[in-house]
Amino acid sequence: MSASAVHSLWTSAVDPIAKIDAPKIEYAQLAPTLIVVGAAVLGILIEGFVPRKSRYHAQLFVSSVALVAAFAAVVALAADGYGTTKAGIAAMGAIAVDGPALFLQGTILLTALVGLFTFAERRLDPQVHGNRVDSFAAQASSVPGSDGEKKAVKAGFTTTEVFPLLLFAVAGMLVFPAANDLLTLFVALEVLSLPLYLLCALARRKRLISQEAAVKYFLLGSFASAFLLFGIALLYGYAGSMSYATIAQVVDGTIAEVDPALVNTMGNDVLLLVGSGLLIMGLLFKVGAVPFHMWTPDVYQGAPTPVTGLMAAATKVAAFGALLRVLYVLLPGLRWDWRPVMWAVAIVTMLGGAIIAITQTDIKRLLAYSAISHAGFILAGVIATTPEGISSVLFYLAAYSFVTIGAFAVVTLVRDAGGEATHLSKWAGLGRRSPLVAAVFAVFLLAFAGIPLTSGFAGKFAVFKAAAEGGAVPLVVVGVIASAIAAFFYIRVIVLMFFSEPKPEGPTVAVPSPLTMMAIGMGVAVTVVLGVAPQYFLELAGNAGVFVR
Repeated sequence: MSASAVHSLWTSAVDPIAKIDAPKIEYAQLAPTLIVVGAAVLGILIEGFVPRKSRYHAQLFVSSVALVAAFAAVVALAADGYGTTKAGIAAMGAIAVDGPALFLQGTILLTALVGLFTFAERRLDPQVHGNRVDSFAAQASSVPGSDGEKKAVKAGFTTTEVFPLLLFAVAGMLVFPAANDLLTLFVALEVLSLPLYLLCALARRKRLISQEAAVKYFLLGSFASAFLLFGIALLYGYAGSMSYATIAQVVDGTIAEVDPALVNTMGNDVLLLVGSGLLIMGLLFKVGAVPFHMWTPDVYQGAPTPVTGLMAAATKVAAFGALLRVLYVLLPGLRWDWRPVMWAVAIVTMLGGAIIAITQTDIKRLLAYSAISHAGFILAGVIATTPEGISSVLFYLAAYSFVTIGAFAVVTLVRDAGGEATHLSKWAGLGRRSPLVAAVFAVFLLAFAGIPLTSGFAGKFAVFKAAAEGGAVPLVVVGVIASAIAAFFYIRVIVLMFFSEPKPEGPTVAVPSPLTMMAIGMGVAVTVVLGVAPQYFLELAGNAGVFVR
């Protein structure tokens, strides 16, 4: 065969013009994420070009405007029907724009805005060398206790990079619950995790504990990412596609055209079961469910408290959103396989978190085990596998995130000579020393306990009702028992604050700036409103509870 004939065969077999389509991106539907990413990039440029004195105000302005604008974009999309009638797949099949995605993105953005206020707080610590200081290390690269650190503190340096890091993490969180293919899911996971690993290491005080927390989080998070990636590889080998819809069709056996190369693997249930198991493991790590919870107490305790609040609230919302989409859109055909496993995980998570929390003596560790037990309660709604299950989980996440971020904002106010006074013994008699702060914290604790007329009660009632209607009555019984155990240690803290004698050398309550006051005020408002009149928000979550397939 002549060279020209071979060449003509080659050109006809691979016609480059016919093969590559220009990507079609729906920029308006992706606006919330694009606004946050753009602001994060702008934040990096501010770090490079704006004088050090002006960076804090510039970063705070850009970050808050971006989060408000992104929330406005979410509301505009929802008002335009993208949560219901116009729901669809954007960015060439990578991102779903539907009710659950928009609801969770709105919740994440509002939570991040409240978290931003706690990041920007600069009045709680006494001034150092005439400069106001925040929760973050003066110079993150300096060794704790070194001359370099002392010089940075004396010069009045501040780590304003925390604002673009926050925005990058939020951008990852926005994509995570909306991801509609496995590759997008993994990229979103890394984009939300890597900034958080860094933020955990940046505490101004107790820097060694903070750095230890960051290393633990990074190592365990890397393992979880590896499990997730291995699961993605196996599922791709099973179905020959990264798309949720295609994999779901292969699982159900409803796929129209089967690639001849995949005939042998599509019948291989081992690839499917092991792959989906590893994928779910990676997501349960981010959720903080037992037995993938080991990082939670250490990281919550060691990280700067504003970062802990953001992680406990926004990351949980994003992770549960992604878990819901994987179970309901990617693996509905495997329901009989994953439900029993989820039952077991939910039971040990509810009981484990509640029982171990009783033994804690540090308020941040106590809230960490409380977060673990709440992950179990939310899993009860996930297991329901009904539309009510989805809407109850969405409502619970919205209610829980504001209570959590408000509670951690209160923790930043109670201080002694060493910074935040997180040991429980220091909180004795707080109600007599500072009745308002103790009363606000008591409201948050009652919401965590699920006492009526708080958002916690409405959320728990919704998920337990959905679980019972979904046939998981024994799970609800375990949930009620776990709630009763949990109520014990919440009430114990309230008794400690109001019915113990204050110690003369006890901590003081710092007077915060309006930013932290707004964060705590929003937490209290949402807790009370969702507790007293939850109906409108339950209906909102109900309308947003349909995944696009």
